[in-house]
Amino acid sequence: MADPDLSELGLSEPGLSGADLRALVPEGAAQVFMEGDEQRALTLLRRARDAQPPGTVPWAVLERLAGLVLIHVLREVEGTFALERADAVLDAAGQPRPSLAWLEAGAGEAGER
Repeated sequence: MADPDLSELGLSEPGLSGADLRALVPEGAAQVFMEGDEQRALTLLRRARDAQPPGTVPWAVLERLAGLVLIHVLREVEGTFALERADAVLDAAGQPRPSLAWLEAGAGEAGER
């Protein structure tokens, strides 16, 4: 199946690779999450999300990660709504859905830089 042209809808983000998406995650967010400071990680992710235009792939990546953190701290309803909003954008743009494992893997990559 051919990829749909979503540029008119503002949903496609040409040229966004995994590295580009990982660069959206605020420095330290993964590390503080792994250290158990989920609230700080959530704050960092939300601030970064709010700096992105709503409905774009960068916004959706950060919204999804924030939703996963919310679910992790047992705020399932808020987290589920965040995932629904983010996944719709990511799926329409043909982008993968980041996970908490993806977030944690970014902490290791940041330490190698």
